[in-house]
Amino acid sequence: MTSFSNRPNTALVVVDVQNDVVANAHDRDAVVANIATLVEKARAEQVPVIWVQHSSDELPQGATGWQYVPELPQLEAEPMVHKRHGDSFEDTTLEAELAQRGVGRVVVAGAQTDACIRATLHGAFVRGYDTVLVGDAHTTEDFSQYGLPPADKVIAHTNMYWTWQTGPGRSASVVDTADVSFDPAAQSESA
Repeated sequence: MTSFSNRPNTALVVVDVQNDVVANAHDRDAVVANIATLVEKARAEQVPVIWVQHSSDELPQGATGWQYVPELPQLEAEPMVHKRHGDSFEDTTLEAELAQRGVGRVVVAGAQTDACIRATLHGAFVRGYDTVLVGDAHTTEDFSQYGLPPADKVIAHTNMYWTWQTGPGRSASVVDTADVSFDPAAQSESA
């Protein structure tokens, strides 16, 4: 259903599961384990896995905190997209990587829910991609000390509102890790 008529494929996009980004994340170990499950499934089904890695003044390239968590090793053939903005498409090679692989549907997992995950979902959707948020494979820190909802509520809210996202010629859905299908036809039936 993607608005890209010539892009029938799906890719798993893993966003910013870096040491410092998820160090204090809600339910970190379970979320990382779910992402590892998704990566294994994608590889087994020969679905592209595209990694996104954020850098900033506070998270400089090459630093230990900038590195991906050790539980999620990348394969050399899997692209790493470097970014400096919340939206993984903004001023990056992500669109080119997806186009090269004929991808019109993205399955998104990673961190942080209320920042880069949200921005990337919206970025994909407005660019014409079908988007699947993996509801139990994204996380964020608890910023309630700053007056924000606790992390579990931010995650639940994001899952709820993305379920209702609509747009012409595109679909948006939220599924748990166990229910992810990389086949767009099968996902449409279950989502």
